[in-house]
Amino acid sequence: METISKTRSHGGTQWVCSHASEATGTDMTFAVFVPDHKPDERLPVLTYLSGLTCTHANVMEKGEYRAACAKHGIILVAPDTSPRGDDVPDAEDEYDFGKGAGFYVDATQEPWAQHYRMRSYIENELPALIAANFPVDTARQSITGHSMGGHGALTIALRNPDRFRSVSAFAPIVAPIEVPWGKKALGRYLGDDEGAWREYDAVALIEDGARVPELLVDQGTADNFLEEQLQTHRLEQACASAGINTEIRMQEGYDHSYFFISSFLADHIAWHAARLKG
Repeated sequence: METISKTRSHGGTQWVCSHASEATGTDMTFAVFVPDHKPDERLPVLTYLSGLTCTHANVMEKGEYRAACAKHGIILVAPDTSPRGDDVPDAEDEYDFGKGAGFYVDATQEPWAQHYRMRSYIENELPALIAANFPVDTARQSITGHSMGGHGALTIALRNPDRFRSVSAFAPIVAPIEVPWGKKALGRYLGDDEGAWREYDAVALIEDGARVPELLVDQGTADNFLEEQLQTHRLEQACASAGINTEIRMQEGYDHSYFFISSFLADHIAWHAARLKG
């Protein structure tokens, strides 16, 4: 692991690091904020998954999370959204596929299968690397994300209910099987068998029996992607049918941007803190 930068902020340290990933076969960059803590103290960790076109830097620069993380003593990890590098295949002029749009899947179709393995990276490789290099209490993990990253957070938590104490999301893609962004990504990364898509669809996972104790979701009412791509009502209906305690907060007048995320990220950190420390 290589340290790219190390910056003092809000009573803690903001790290940006890179490493050679076995999962993606590329160098990967990620951000980690570590609050000040006692020697030998292990802190709970919240992973934040970003959305389409983003890297680790978007939430690091615009998310306004460090004060809340320092207050509650929570490490925040912000990975990249896809593999990077000149040898990584891309879809030029398509913001919603290829680099910046890994959709947190392990691709099975060529030419994507070699490098686009973000599920394995986020679920296995990166947590092990973080635990080996930062003061993380691996028994206290939570996950959140935005848009494509909200999709990632929900599906990863539903597939790994014993690992994460809590999961939340901002404007998540809740049913990618049903919407253009998801159909495009899952079809090209995974092939035509829609049965293989279901493990990457939060609503489908719930319908198939996956459970988490509760969910917190914030969604802006002025989000221009809400009706076509996000379809929050599908998650609400699935959770109601499954008996999952779900708080979906429709935030009046907020859009899809980091102005929205930064307005409520501290709320989510406090919500996760109560469950990570309870």
